Amino acid sequence: MIVIFDLDGTLIDSAPDIHKTANEVLADEGLGALDLPTVRSFIGHGVPHLVGRLLGHHGISDEARAARMIAGFGARYEAAVGLTTIYAGAAGALEALKAQGHVLGLCTNKPVAPARAVMRHFGILNHFTAIIGGDSAPTRKPDPEPLRMAVAACGGGPALFVGDSEVDAATATAAGVPLIVHTEGYRKTPAEDFPHVAVFSDFAALPGIIAARAEALEAVG
Repeated sequence: MIVIFDLDGTLIDSAPDIHKTANEVLADEGLGALDLPTVRSFIGHGVPHLVGRLLGHHGISDEARAARMIAGFGARYEAAVGLTTIYAGAAGALEALKAQGHVLGLCTNKPVAPARAVMRHFGILNHFTAIIGGDSAPTRKPDPEPLRMAVAACGGGPALFVGDSEVDAATATAAGVPLIVHTEGYRKTPAEDFPHVAVFSDFAALPGIIAARAEALEAVG
């Protein structure tokens, strides 16, 4: 079974570092800082969207300014790991899934370089066969193409997508890949409202959930 993971809000809680970086690029522009819940609500669609929301919160629409802020964000983003945490049990779950013989991939709207940097920081990079980031394709999630690319890069075949947000739910639906929802991430609506095959809050439960899905698929096949 191929298991594709989202990153922010699914494997890691990176909102504090994104919040810090966002306020740094706002300060560069002489704009006021925003609180963590506000910035957290902007996460999920990639850096250009985030910067657009930061400017929009200040009532600004300026493409040149946005481009400058995107560049400033990118310059800081790869090193922005000091406040990020990995969800409890996530590393162990990845090890267990690999031991079960599953092929793991990543599909995130975070650019590839900072995604790899934070995964390396937490010692989980080598678990993944493929990493598709927000700069890997012409489109980002919720367009299904990045998820399809991740599945193909893992060899193709039956797959599951593990994510936490409305963006992930829309991506999974568009790609025709069953979704498992991590309930402790950045979603804004109840997990029960997402089209999903399972939900979990504790990573200790995830290997069993995926093993059951794989067994059910083999029984049908």
